[in-house]
Amino acid sequence: MNLFKFINISILFCCWSAVNAQKVTIDTHQEGVKFDHFWSKSVGAGRANEALRAGWLEQLEQVQENCGFEYVRFHGLFHDDMFPIVEEKGVLKYNWQYIDDVFDRMLDLKVKPFVELAFLPSSMAAENSKTVFWWKANITPMDGTFEQWHHLVKAFTEHCVARYGIDEVATWYFEVWNEPNLYPLFWDGTKSQYFELYKQSVLAIKSVNSSLRVGGPSTSNFVPDSRFDGEITNDKASDEVFSSKDINSLEWHGVWIEDFLSYCEKEKLPVDFVSTHPYPTDYAFNPETGKGKGLTRYANSTKEDLEWLNATIAKSAYPNAEIHLTEWNTSPSSRDDMHDRLPAAAYIVKTNLDCIGLTNSLAFWTFTDIFEEKGGAASIFHGGFGMINYQGLVKPSYHAYRMLHELGDVNLYKNDYLFVSKNTAANTIAAIAYNYPEEYLNAVPSGADKRENGSVKQLHFNLSNLKPGTMFKIETLDKDHGNIHNFWEDMGRPEPPTREEIKVMKAYANALKTEFVYADTKGNISINRELKPWSLVLIKQVN
Repeated sequence: MNLFKFINISILFCCWSAVNAQKVTIDTHQEGVKFDHFWSKSVGAGRANEALRAGWLEQLEQVQENCGFEYVRFHGLFHDDMFPIVEEKGVLKYNWQYIDDVFDRMLDLKVKPFVELAFLPSSMAAENSKTVFWWKANITPMDGTFEQWHHLVKAFTEHCVARYGIDEVATWYFEVWNEPNLYPLFWDGTKSQYFELYKQSVLAIKSVNSSLRVGGPSTSNFVPDSRFDGEITNDKASDEVFSSKDINSLEWHGVWIEDFLSYCEKEKLPVDFVSTHPYPTDYAFNPETGKGKGLTRYANSTKEDLEWLNATIAKSAYPNAEIHLTEWNTSPSSRDDMHDRLPAAAYIVKTNLDCIGLTNSLAFWTFTDIFEEKGGAASIFHGGFGMINYQGLVKPSYHAYRMLHELGDVNLYKNDYLFVSKNTAANTIAAIAYNYPEEYLNAVPSGADKRENGSVKQLHFNLSNLKPGTMFKIETLDKDHGNIHNFWEDMGRPEPPTREEIKVMKAYANALKTEFVYADTKGNISINRELKPWSLVLIKQVN
């Protein structure tokens, strides 16, 4: 397996000059192949209570308008700070006011909830329940059945249908829990207990209306060993990963997926979608100094994971189940400096374009740094997940999604650094070119290394059959344009920036290098330029 990957990477690297020297011509009148914008289907956020803040809502509106996100998923819907259960005169009652406020505002912004059913209200958690995050989400279930949980989920679902109508709620997704395989981080229970939780959740939701969509198991990143085969995590089984000289030589597979599908088949339970989190890492909660140091996989790992997942679902009792990857980023660390830097954008574009046709969604985690799993951060740039930081400064990852959103719905041409599309409704052309240097393909970028060096690419292609005089706008994101972290460093890393400094920084972060080119009298455009390492270029028809 590793030898095959090495040979392929070597061939790509050795043939790079020849490939780049070839000049292709793309006929803009050709039929092409339809594709879906699965990258803008859903995006992540921290927890439900953060959605009550003005800044969170402003940034959601921005990414919906410019990146096209349709759904948002977050933790803590049933956490105590959302008050789903309140005590009144000694009696516990359901209370949906806070959840209603969040959902109402999201829907007003044309964004639907991708409903994560978690965590446990205190009244349903075990005494002295273990907790996760600084806000202390309850993760230990009471012994016995999940009868109270069943009633909570059913009452919540009934309320949603009554408030928003079945036609609306039938377009939502209901996902059961978050990464329950990570014992005891997110679920202080067994695999069998999680399967029972799924059973009671899906029965509760389907009892309200069978058209409502439910799925799981919402497990964490793929692994190459048996650590999750038992009822709880066996960390000893992961020793092979730490002793391996090349983790890409190992056989990686999804967590709990096969067991989950087999259980649901045995119990005759519906599975409308399968969800998991294919981060291209292992144990990388801190890829610089922590347990996962150095355990970043190679750049094509997400595509391989999705191919495994498709094959597994196809041979299961649920071959028509949708696939939703409800968390994904360069790493699962909320303190990974790479999240603020330029290479993350090239990785986002490369991976999404390579995975066309393999999934219904690949949800970036997250759209905002208004995110508090570890509490507040000491720096305005701290390696947070968000594509926009706390002060509203857009990062390179934001531009990656904005550019992807500008693509059409028909693929006219694709190679390893250029994607040309047509919007059939508007009859316009949009293309993205990117430079993910071949010498860096063996590991996804992480940590504080800017990785601004690397081989360049020569971009040479023609568009034909255009109307003479057709204008195209060319936007370039590179280390000198739109790369806000570098600009902040050049300013002396103000901490915190003044209000005036933030205005200047916002203008810089949004201002990419911009040019305009026109089709000649024969309806042709020739694009010739050098692609700097890690850069992105959007070439979009504007008339």
